[in-house]
Order: sequence, then structure tokens, then C-alpha cells
Amino acid sequence: MPEFKSITPKEVENRLDAGETLHIIDVREDEEVAEGMIPGAVHIRMGAIPEHMDQLDETVEYIIVCRSGGRSGRVCEYLHAQGFDVTNMDGGMLKWTGEIEV
Repeated sequence: MPEFKSITPKEVENRLDAGETLHIIDVREDEEVAEGMIPGAVHIRMGAIPEHMDQLDETVEYIIVCRSGGRSGRVCEYLHAQGFDVTNMDGGMLKWTGEIEV
């Protein structure tokens, strides 16, 4: 059982629609992100996470997103072990039905 939290794409969409500020990190590859991201998400490829950790804040909750939830789950495990507050978006962008920005 993972030690980090999970959230559904619909819950993320509802929180955004309610005006909540969310810190979303999209860990997909460049060509995947080119097809569209959740508005406001920040793109940091999975393999680049270690070199960008100095840009992350341990006091902020991050929602980690990928295509289906697998890579984001691994990133959550890694960041959680480093002391970050992370939540995995279950099902990833395959289950996202909300707005996207290209």
C-alpha cells in the first residue's frame, strides 16, 4: 500500500472548478504533453524530477499526473520518500475529461 495519497481526475477537476489553486506536476514526456495538459499544470518529465527538486516546496501539496497513473505513482513514491506532500492522480490523463491547454 503506497504511503502517498491518491485523487481521481474528477476530484481534481471539481477542485479546479471551485477556484482552488492546485499545484499540478505533469511528468509525461514532451510529445505526450504536446497533446494537452491540465490548465495551470507544470511540466517536469519523470526523468528530470531529481534535478528540479530544488524548485519544489515541502510545504505545498503537489498532484502528480502522467498518462495512466503508473509513472506518476513512481514519482509520488520518490518525492514522498524525500519528504514532499504528494498525491497521485489515479488513471492519469486517460481518465481526464476536463479542459486541457495545448
